[in-house]
Formats: sequence, structure tokens, C-alpha cells
Amino acid sequence: MGIATGIVTFIIIWWATFFAVLPFGVRGQWEDDEVVEGSEPGAPVAPGLLRKAAITTGISCILWVITYFVITSGILTKIPFDWLYGT
Repeated sequence: MGIATGIVTFIIIWWATFFAVLPFGVRGQWEDDEVVEGSEPGAPVAPGLLRKAAITTGISCILWVITYFVITSGILTKIPFDWLYGT
């Protein structure tokens, strides 16, 4: 895996993980009875984006290392995929 491929792979993993982590721990304004006049009641009170970005980065690093070793070790080339093509 080259440097560019590694960086692009990390970015894809990071964004997918970020969208998975984003809804955790979010409380809407209507749940705390603190709806700001003129805003959406479902808007988060305290989204905690920096904390979620840090958590996402940690999880993404672990997933990227696993992905790197799967790609570079050749594990996928040792699995017979003949059944997939009907032979």
C-alpha cells in the first residue's frame, strides 16, 4: 500500500467512523426543555464535536492498522473465491 492509498483509506475510514459516532450521547433541546427561540427543537444542546472527533480518530487508527495488515499480508489472496464465480 502506497502513501497516497494509505492516506485516502484512512480518510474514508475516518469519515465512516465519524458518521457512526456522531449520534452517540446527543440530547435534543426538546429533551432538556431548553428550546432556544427560533431554533429547531431537535437541535443538540451540546454536540461535543471535538470529543467525538478525538474518539473517531482513535477508532479509525485501530481500523486502519487492521486494514493495512489485511491488505499487505496477502490474506485475501489465500482465500479461494472460486465459489463466487460458480466454478
